[in-house]
Amino acid sequence: MEILIATHNLHKKEEIQQILGSEYIVTSLSDYNLNDEIQENGKTFQENARIKAEYCFEKTGKPSVGDDSGLVVEALGGRPGILSARYAGNHNFKKNIEKVLEELKDEPNRRAYFITVLCFKDQDGEHYFEGRVYGNITSEVFGDGGFGYDPIFIPDEYNLTFAQMLPEEKNKISHRSAALKKFVEFLYSRRGAL
Repeated sequence: MEILIATHNLHKKEEIQQILGSEYIVTSLSDYNLNDEIQENGKTFQENARIKAEYCFEKTGKPSVGDDSGLVVEALGGRPGILSARYAGNHNFKKNIEKVLEELKDEPNRRAYFITVLCFKDQDGEHYFEGRVYGNITSEVFGDGGFGYDPIFIPDEYNLTFAQMLPEEKNKISHRSAALKKFVEFLYSRRGAL
């Protein structure tokens, strides 16, 4: 079964393919030469995920997944939140990380969580799946793997940032993995109902 993911991000596509396994063919916007800028003007992660899934489904007719993910930092009142990708510069995660670390400079409360909301859209409508992983923000950058805020986030019960982990290790516990597991369970249950 093909599932179109609303992204040009090769890391994200590979991560999702790894989690879903060989039973699914994961394609992306790049595979369909869809280069329009999708206006993520929703006020919540759910709204942004739906906007992306609708765009893909309307353009291709393929079962489509839009996701919106972000870092929610307790001491920053939930920021960067839905603005995570463009917090200090559009998809400039070096600047985004610097901004978060600067804002938390003298802050003892480092609690945060990553969240992913998936919206799956096909001819039967929309379905939502959410995953979260809780942890703490470091005071400096550690590791060069992963992407986004991975170098400053240590998940609970670990002493490595996401960026220091092997991809397989991160994918077992990540917010995206948690949301995708719920999505896969939904796909299996629906297939069993057919």
